[in-house]
Amino acid sequence: MGEFLAVVAAFLFAFGTVLQQKGTMETTAGEGDPNFLLQILHKPIWLMGAICQATGWVVQAVALDKAALVVVQSLTALSLVIALPLGIWLTHQRIGRREILGASLTLIGIIFFLSAGAPSGGNSEGSATAWWTACLVIGFLVVTLAFVGNRMSASAKALTLGAAAGLGYGLQAAVTKTFVTLVGQGIVTLLTSWTIYVLVISAVSGFVLQQSALKTGVLAPAMASSNSVTLFASVILGIAVYGEKLSASGSGHVASAYVGLAVAIVGIALLAGSEGPPEEATTQAPDTPDLSPAQ
Repeated sequence: MGEFLAVVAAFLFAFGTVLQQKGTMETTAGEGDPNFLLQILHKPIWLMGAICQATGWVVQAVALDKAALVVVQSLTALSLVIALPLGIWLTHQRIGRREILGASLTLIGIIFFLSAGAPSGGNSEGSATAWWTACLVIGFLVVTLAFVGNRMSASAKALTLGAAAGLGYGLQAAVTKTFVTLVGQGIVTLLTSWTIYVLVISAVSGFVLQQSALKTGVLAPAMASSNSVTLFASVILGIAVYGEKLSASGSGHVASAYVGLAVAIVGIALLAGSEGPPEEATTQAPDTPDLSPAQ
């Protein structure tokens, strides 16, 4: 059940991300102007994307309660592959041989990773030392990548800010696995737990950075870097914090799991080099479907 819910979450994340990108591209504020974060709240299509993303997070949380972090995050990483055809339809993304090859390698790699490695095991909490170390390291990397990314342009900016967002989302997913075990124990327990505050901080930072990456108009690098870093961070956190294993069947299967993961990352790297849509396509085109509700 956890695996099925993870795939459902991937579809919701993909559709929500493309809708949000369309909304960010319709704002009048420039890439470096933080006012676009306020303008997107007035875009119905962006709000529809936000609803999809929020629903995806709920489905993902349930999946994390039923399956290993590494498994769930590997499957939700498929949202990148799902988003590409949606990007052609909604934001006029350029999809050629490079993108098709990258998407194929990503899909094959993730399937091989899950089937050969069979990730499993672990606990639902983790030690305080492990969590402190994880939060401090990820926090430092997010700030560094955000600082560097904001001084770049186009694909490089989308790639760097997407990577920073991926770190935030990776931490968010890892904390969610612990957070869901507290749901049902009362509001006092939730408000006095460190998990809710780390969850909020990681979610907000990931959100801001992801929207900034999408604002560049280049979907593939933004999603590729975000998904690959989220997956990579989740694998590390699953092993280091939760004690999960890539395979319980010996070192040969572990090696095969790493091969599958490497293939998926190569595919994502190919997607990261994609170009954005033509300049004239960043505005509402005549053949672009208007998904805003009727007035």
